[in-house]
Amino acid sequence: MSELIEKEEELREGPALGRLLEVLAGRQRADLSGLEPQRQAALLGARAAAVLPGERQLAELLGQGRVLTVKYGIDPTGAEVHLGHAVPMILASRLQRMGHRVVFLVGDITARIGDPSGRSAERPPLTAEDVSRNVATYQAQVGPFFDFERAEFRFNSEWLAPLTLPDFLTVLSRLPASAALQREDFRTRLAEGSGLTLAELVYSVVMALDSVELVADIELGGLDQLLNLQMCRRVQTSAGQQPEVVLATGLIEGTDGTGAKMSKSKNNYVGLAFPAEEMFGRLMACADRLLPDYLRLLTELVDEEVELLLAQAADGRRHPMAVKTLLAAAVTATVHGAPAALAARDAFRARFSQRRFSDAGPLPAVDAAQHGAATLGELLVKISGELPSLNQVRRVAEAGGLRLVVETSDGGGRTVPLSRADADERLLVVLGAHDLTRASAQRRVFLRCGRKVLELS
Repeated sequence: MSELIEKEEELREGPALGRLLEVLAGRQRADLSGLEPQRQAALLGARAAAVLPGERQLAELLGQGRVLTVKYGIDPTGAEVHLGHAVPMILASRLQRMGHRVVFLVGDITARIGDPSGRSAERPPLTAEDVSRNVATYQAQVGPFFDFERAEFRFNSEWLAPLTLPDFLTVLSRLPASAALQREDFRTRLAEGSGLTLAELVYSVVMALDSVELVADIELGGLDQLLNLQMCRRVQTSAGQQPEVVLATGLIEGTDGTGAKMSKSKNNYVGLAFPAEEMFGRLMACADRLLPDYLRLLTELVDEEVELLLAQAADGRRHPMAVKTLLAAAVTATVHGAPAALAARDAFRARFSQRRFSDAGPLPAVDAAQHGAATLGELLVKISGELPSLNQVRRVAEAGGLRLVVETSDGGGRTVPLSRADADERLLVVLGAHDLTRASAQRRVFLRCGRKVLELS
């Protein structure tokens, strides 16, 4: 792989990207069961932010010569799984290829409590219908990361729904209240008077019962789950089991680069259900400073290869957009396959790398005469659906990313920068201000907002 990267071949076009994707696909399929336990532990620990109790204990566990039970759970609080969940799933895939039993656990009961980790207020409760609707496509979404002919897809309602109150009270009686009340996020909420329910207080205990039921040897989760994962170890010990080893992964920052973690509510996420072109495009639009973490955590590149790519971009041997192209293609190939990833690259290049939108193939279009009374923001959000909110259009405009692009049939044209106020102005007013209201066969007019482009037909 390093030899292929050293060649510095163009990745934004041509066959070089395809060869790199083949190598990465081979790594995703590689049998890891023959590696020494220390090497297996290092391969897992390299992508974990914390290992509890430690990497030595992980290596000892992997060296026991038996099939281990690996637990990864997710509460279906929304219908989409995104790349923020992919880091622990990549580790789960590696553990599966080391020969272990992986259980992908859907917390259909715990979702109705709501994980309180890091929250400043109580999460709105979910109904059973909400949970059922959200989880409908989960297995299909996470399928690219697991071999479900061997991995298990389970729901914690299997054992939590029939749990009796006396049995639950027995579990609680073995645990000191301080184990929950010492949590800083809980203390903060109580001090601020924002409310804390008893259900939230015992969330981690309920989650820990999953580990007891599965007799989990290893559990995967995000770093924000660390206190919950420590409770799993505690409850397993109280139940007479060997406490699981915890692999906690770092949180993926959202694509906008603001520092907020990836989440659907902030629209800074990349959903696993996204079509290949949208997934590729969102990753190409991510903040440049995210490249090192995204390459390390979301691909099968090793640290040395990541450093080589970043060094090539820093000293001018490789264009930074080529490195981002490899990231976008590698992630898209994991979910949709290499052919779809390469097609997405070609479509992206045709749409955004050509000098003229007129040469980029079909673009979303709106009828300027029919929708002339709509504001530019409404065109992009409500009429075309290209952007999720009017506030996002306004933010892009404030950053200088909202503009009209006029292209003429003789190869000429002009670009008209638009202001924040223009985002809330009617289309016909904006076009009139720039003498573009009259239709013309000799010109085409496009509205560009960041990476999104509409043709005003």
